[in-house]
Amino acid sequence: MSEEAKKNQYSADSIQALEGMEHVRMRPSMYIGDVGTRGLHHLVYEVVDNSIDEAMGGHCDTIEVIINEDNSITTKDNGRGIPVGLHKKEGVSALEVVMTKIGAGGKFDKDSYKVSGGLHGVGVSCVNALSSHLKAVVHREGKIWEQEYERGKTLYPVKSTGTTKETGTIVTFMPDDTIFTQTTEYSYDTLANRMRELAYLNKGVTISLTDKRNKDEKGEYISETFFSEEGLKEFIKFLDETREPLIQSVISMEGEKNGIPVEVAMIYNTGFSENLHSYVNNINTHEGGTHLSGFRRGLTTTLKKYADNSGLLDKLKFEISGDDFREGLTAIVSVKVAEPQFEGQTKTKLGNREVTSAVSQAVSEMLTDYLEEHPDDAKQIVEKVKLAAQARHAAAKAREMVQRKNPMSVGGLPGKLSDCSEQDPTKCEVFLVEGDSAGGTAKQGRDRNFQAILPLRGKILNVEKAMQHKVFENEEIKNIYTALGVTIGTEEDSKALNLEKLRYHKVVIMCDADVDGSHIETLILTFFFRYMRELIENGHVYIATPPLYLVKKGSKKRYAWDDKERDEIVESMKGGASIQRYKGLGEMNAEQLWDTTMNPEFRTLRRVSIENATETDRIFSMLMGDEVPPRREFIEKNAVYANIDA
Repeated sequence: MSEEAKKNQYSADSIQALEGMEHVRMRPSMYIGDVGTRGLHHLVYEVVDNSIDEAMGGHCDTIEVIINEDNSITTKDNGRGIPVGLHKKEGVSALEVVMTKIGAGGKFDKDSYKVSGGLHGVGVSCVNALSSHLKAVVHREGKIWEQEYERGKTLYPVKSTGTTKETGTIVTFMPDDTIFTQTTEYSYDTLANRMRELAYLNKGVTISLTDKRNKDEKGEYISETFFSEEGLKEFIKFLDETREPLIQSVISMEGEKNGIPVEVAMIYNTGFSENLHSYVNNINTHEGGTHLSGFRRGLTTTLKKYADNSGLLDKLKFEISGDDFREGLTAIVSVKVAEPQFEGQTKTKLGNREVTSAVSQAVSEMLTDYLEEHPDDAKQIVEKVKLAAQARHAAAKAREMVQRKNPMSVGGLPGKLSDCSEQDPTKCEVFLVEGDSAGGTAKQGRDRNFQAILPLRGKILNVEKAMQHKVFENEEIKNIYTALGVTIGTEEDSKALNLEKLRYHKVVIMCDADVDGSHIETLILTFFFRYMRELIENGHVYIATPPLYLVKKGSKKRYAWDDKERDEIVESMKGGASIQRYKGLGEMNAEQLWDTTMNPEFRTLRRVSIENATETDRIFSMLMGDEVPPRREFIEKNAVYANIDA
């Protein structure tokens, strides 16, 4: 056979069989989602999930997470310790099997764990594969055992290094910077949000987080300890602390229905947004699923029955819909499922049908009891539902106004929109620009082929404080809907967004780099989060980053995006440099705006993503709601250039 023929032959020998760990290293995104900041933090969650499994089985009540000075991570628990005995099938220690074989671990043995946390069971072996170094230390049966690995490969057999009276597992790992090329630096806040969430979802378990990279004023490491005695009941209070409650108590239940552990907590507030958060085995199922369907069914049927029987709806001239019962509602549904089936784009939508009736039944019983025992609260809820129904009818008319013109026809586009000539939405981007002046500069500086400009007049409506029909009646918001070409949902799901006719796959918010600009940015993001969340979840929303300074010396000119960069440029120019501080986009000419902020070759766009839906919900509520003290505290802690007056 000729050499050419051999090259073209496709046989069994041509198939490259990638064994476990090699496959993880070659295709990491298949296992942890991505190799950016989200995937990096997912490594910690995978290791902590093992400790949470022990806690869920009643074998562990303390978990420690430490960010070490070199950005490696150490997790400790006081569970039973990973078994170290000989694994009959593999011929090596069970610890080595757990650490080096994909899919190995106690969570696949129904006798070890009835229910386990984590999404796809890839476990700690996946973390090992994606770490340049990992060390496992096990306290078990009176001895200390350890083993180390490099990029998933064992450095030496499991060995005993001493004796102990404790039990538990300690894992220290360093993410591999050849895999995580974007960054290997952990965010304390991101990890703290997840550890707090896990503490609420697993009451009675103490979870601590320590950052050895930073110290406080007393010279001690930054550290927090999370513990919840009441679980979801406390979680609801935390999420709703910046909203005004409509009823006095959190409505909650915990129990088992049809063999499925169900925990629910809910409260009504005076606001207008619906905030439902759902979990399966501690994982936030932000796409919902059968447990959320069960919650909605139980809530709607029970409240409807109560409202009808009470006669409080007798004078209402139209039907109440499911949406009306959920306005101003914050609720958390957490279920534990032995063999969860996940669907949806990001595999976070629960598909187990048996869960619907279990949750529906649990919610129905919980609500029936509460409404009978708290007649005043029950009346308040029904009155709120009536107001929501009236507002929904007004919103339906406003929605018709938004969509009366065909958004795909030129005549239907807002007059202020300067559109692009490209017809393929995947190649098009639209800039939402603060003010007509900056909008004019952006129109001159853009590339007309693929960049569209929509100037927004002043500050758009704060949707966090507005009833739904007011949102749809707002001129600037109507312009955004029409320009994007998206349609708004039906009466059953009034905020559902149809992205099929989305005209631009990049929606870029471009505001001044000052306090007012940040406020407008936050108003627009609040609107997107509450009314166009699918845009964010599908990766279509970006924030432009215009420079703060122009540094010039003779014919040399360089831009700076922060004070540190400005100082470095001034120093490199060896004195005599002049500094121009840009107070707004309008201060730049069209060429400067293109060079720094709009040119795809040089610009920096920040993609907006939702790392933690419950925390995002809480922050938007705090920033844009009525309560001033928590907002002031947040701004003082996080602001770079804000001046707090009142």
